[in-house]
Amino acid sequence: MNGGVFAVSRVFYVASREGHLPEILSMIHIRKHTPLPAVIVLYPVTILMLFMGDIYSLLNFLSFVRWLFIGLVVVGLIYLRYKRPEMPRPFKVPLFIPALFSFTCLFMVALSLYSDPINTGIGFAITVTGIPAYYLFIAWDKKPQIFQKFMNSMTRTLQIILEVVPAE
Repeated sequence: MNGGVFAVSRVFYVASREGHLPEILSMIHIRKHTPLPAVIVLYPVTILMLFMGDIYSLLNFLSFVRWLFIGLVVVGLIYLRYKRPEMPRPFKVPLFIPALFSFTCLFMVALSLYSDPINTGIGFAITVTGIPAYYLFIAWDKKPQIFQKFMNSMTRTLQIILEVVPAE
């Protein structure tokens, strides 16, 4: 779980570079060359995890979302294998391997739902809050000018405070 917290900041950094998260998360510190804004975004989540009382609840809370998305990604790869067979693939495996893996992932999700529905529901609710945030900040192309000015102003201000610049 510790490595996962560090890895997620890199995921935020790359997702921001690709335009899926706010621009400030794709910036790096001028001297340390680390994605400082992406790491800072994870601090409240890390503190929340530290103060969560029971380690079993914490693991169930986090693993539900993790295995759900891993399983869905593999299902998506199977889907793309049939819908877009001309796409280049670095390696191919027999179809039963990803099918078995995605079934196992989704079985673990179902087991989490059965064994601890409250913490699983909390994890799912937190995950679902990302949907309106994505549409508000990323997918909405025709934002009002005042909103765009505000976001640009916030990005510039945070760049100065955090001493970060866009990665090249």
